[in-house]
Amino acid sequence: MKKRLPATPYLIWMIGFVICPLIAIAISAMTDKEGNITFENIFAIGDSINGQALLFSLAIAVGCTVICILLAYPTALVLRSMKFRKNGFTLFILILPMWMNFILRILAWQMILSKNGLLNLLLASIGLKPLEIANTPVALMIGMVYDFLPYMIMPVFNAISDIDEDVIDAARDLGAGKLNIFKKIILPLSIPGMLSGIVMVFVPAMTSFVIADILGGGKVQLIGNIIEQEFMKSMNWHLGSGLSISLMVMVMLGLAFTMKNDHGERDGGLW
Repeated sequence: MKKRLPATPYLIWMIGFVICPLIAIAISAMTDKEGNITFENIFAIGDSINGQALLFSLAIAVGCTVICILLAYPTALVLRSMKFRKNGFTLFILILPMWMNFILRILAWQMILSKNGLLNLLLASIGLKPLEIANTPVALMIGMVYDFLPYMIMPVFNAISDIDEDVIDAARDLGAGKLNIFKKIILPLSIPGMLSGIVMVFVPAMTSFVIADILGGGKVQLIGNIIEQEFMKSMNWHLGSGLSISLMVMVMLGLAFTMKNDHGERDGGLW
């Protein structure tokens, strides 16, 4: 009990600001305006408009996650090869963008991608046609990748940095080439970090709505935007709570699957 005592403030915080709000949302989701028990609010996620927004959010989240992996993995390999593993300057570079306010960063991209923004001014200066990127899924994807990329780089970089150099040297001594070393050693041992990065990118990308509001200009609707509108504009907290519970269950199922594979990779060791 003495060892658990320091965790009491965190437990109180979790009960007051996580568990109690979740219970309130669950009660609101399973009742209507008259207080009668119903599951219509939860099953409303399957309606045509909500279902389309959910599928579009899933596609955007998957695309964002894949692009972050393709950008983060080579970056982590380059940093490892440059022997920056124990250099605090590397960590500083990776987390530097996150020091700026989130809204300001997204507003900066709005200025860059707008019709008369910096990107089109640069293209016009070299004689190229302007791009119509503003208020499109492309702009949304760019903003998400920019914002969530550090959350992919960090766990992948940590996983690759933890690989013992002696293991790689032993593989070289046994005649393994660079491709085999990557396939048989680096990639398998970095998968747990990659799975952690997938969780840290996919979940916020799936549930985000602020980026869509700013870079989508109201023309791109994610499931998070629909939930936000039900709470803030329609004032239908029961339906908003039902959609939130449905989305939370789907995300938790995905997390459970990912964590199961993560433990499997850790227990299995090298392929």
